[in-house]
Amino acid sequence: MATEPLILLGGSSQDRFSWLRYERFLLPHATVLTLELPGYGEADPLPVEYGMDFLADTVHHATQALSLARVNVFGACFGAAIALRLAQRHPGSVARLMLGGTAETISPEYTMAAKRWRAMAAERSFDELAQDMVEQFMAPADHGVVRRRAAVARLMRQRFAGLTERELAMDIVHHERLLTHPWSLPDLAVTAPVLVFTGEFDTITPPPVGRRVARDLAGRFTTIKESDHLVQIERDTDLADLIRRYFTDQPLDGLPYLNPVEHFVRA
Repeated sequence: MATEPLILLGGSSQDRFSWLRYERFLLPHATVLTLELPGYGEADPLPVEYGMDFLADTVHHATQALSLARVNVFGACFGAAIALRLAQRHPGSVARLMLGGTAETISPEYTMAAKRWRAMAAERSFDELAQDMVEQFMAPADHGVVRRRAAVARLMRQRFAGLTERELAMDIVHHERLLTHPWSLPDLAVTAPVLVFTGEFDTITPPPVGRRVARDLAGRFTTIKESDHLVQIERDTDLADLIRRYFTDQPLDGLPYLNPVEHFVRA
């Protein structure tokens, strides 16, 4: 293999199958692990009292059980919070870190949305809930061109509206977990190289927010063109190429799907 084993950690509504389409791009270069952490998919529900520290430790436990000394870690959205905490709590186990759609703190807009979603779920207003989630996770049409906008919006509405009661309950707990526990711990350093990215029109975790995370971690930052927070669906082949390049130490400058890469150093 060209690089250390790669762990993919997705968002709050995702399970171990959500990133399988990426395997055909990545398996020639690395062993790929998609985990179903507590509170995800078919795993047992996880009470809201357990935060990102616990979830990061479960990832580390999995790597130890598989006798993986060092791993590359990719985290997107909620998975980025877990990936960052893993690198902070177990620095010797992370070779490289890639964070997508991440933040330092939860925005007031997301806090309000999460409270609405909980109320809608309690009222069983599932169609309204699905539409609201799509509007929150996707950029408004006047922000700029987003690849596959209409198709992705239909897909996400179907996905959210089609959640079983168990899946919806777990999803709501994940949102509450983000409101209850800190997203990141700025006082804990990360020793691994870091790349932070997001879609150029992301409104959940906008580029300036991701740029601040990269600056604080003394990493690199970039945005993927014609995409928003759902870049992993809108530009999956391009994101897979970026993942492959980053974790195999290939140049990232001049790629047609990327805006310029910014480099930050420790003060």
